[in-house]
Amino acid sequence: MDFIAFNEYFSLLKENTIIARFGIIFVYAVLAKAVDIIIDRVLSRVAAKTKIGFDDKLIKYLHVPICWTVLGFGVLHALTVGTLNDPWQIILPQIVKSVLLVLWLVAAIRIFNWMVEHYMSRAHEKGKIGKDLFMLLKNVLRIVAVIAGLLWLLSIWQISLTPLFASAGIAGIAVALAAKDTLANFFGGISIFMDNTYKVGEYIILDSGERGEVVEIGIRSTRIKTRDDVIVTIPNSILANSKIVNESAPIPRFRIRVPVGVAYGSSLEKVEEVLLAVAAANENIEKYPEPRVRLRAFGDSSVNFELLCWVKDPREKGLQIHNLLKAAYEAFGEQSINIPFPQRDVHIINSSSG
Repeated sequence: MDFIAFNEYFSLLKENTIIARFGIIFVYAVLAKAVDIIIDRVLSRVAAKTKIGFDDKLIKYLHVPICWTVLGFGVLHALTVGTLNDPWQIILPQIVKSVLLVLWLVAAIRIFNWMVEHYMSRAHEKGKIGKDLFMLLKNVLRIVAVIAGLLWLLSIWQISLTPLFASAGIAGIAVALAAKDTLANFFGGISIFMDNTYKVGEYIILDSGERGEVVEIGIRSTRIKTRDDVIVTIPNSILANSKIVNESAPIPRFRIRVPVGVAYGSSLEKVEEVLLAVAAANENIEKYPEPRVRLRAFGDSSVNFELLCWVKDPREKGLQIHNLLKAAYEAFGEQSINIPFPQRDVHIINSSSG
């Protein structure tokens, strides 16, 4: 008897669409609260025990959108029960979908901001990109996320995007033509960053032969400081399409070549020993790879050797060649090894007419 009464009562509820809708929303609200408790008391604690920091942030930012999405689905489900008077049959679902979209868009932007701050700031700290390029990339990616969300919102409200895209295409062509060089430099800077061609603090050699330390990678250009303490500014579009020699990569140490000439008749083994001893006595020369001496050529006036060794930093190249040559000169003097200079014998033929 009770079952029959309950069935009749349930049938009355089904016939009353307002009560049925509130009943559906109530069930989804309970489900949303259950999801809230699971995330707060289970998933958050599990994430806190892991060594990965990303899962904690992900749960933190997605907690509220997930719970509200469950409730939003309940509202959408309730709106399918019976029919509403126009225009509410169309407007209410669109409002609910728009609210859910905004919640998820805000959560996505917050996650994106955290990822940019966490990962791209590392690239900035390591000198891979300049501060202005870092801020520009950060803001551009934010704008892209917001525009994508707005376009989705317009599609929910069934607003035609064709005129908007046509206007944007015409405006885009005009901007591209007016700012062709600026855009080329901007995308050149992005390609330099993505290819990891060089970073701030490294020594590079340009196609023109200029050599210097990278001091800034900007939006439009890269600045290098030469050994003469002169700042050279090169547009990124040129660097992106040029041959760049990075003396600091893949490892900071740099090999230097020190040419030395000795007189004919000198002991070649002794010359080699002296040069290796000179390199070993210099604290700024790497012990590994070991310095080596190579006999290169028999010159017009000397036997030509070359001392090959590695300095710890490319900026030490000129200074250490200077120090090694000084030390080699003094060591040759102590070991009675002659350093020749070019000599020419001039024969004068005295021709007398007789």
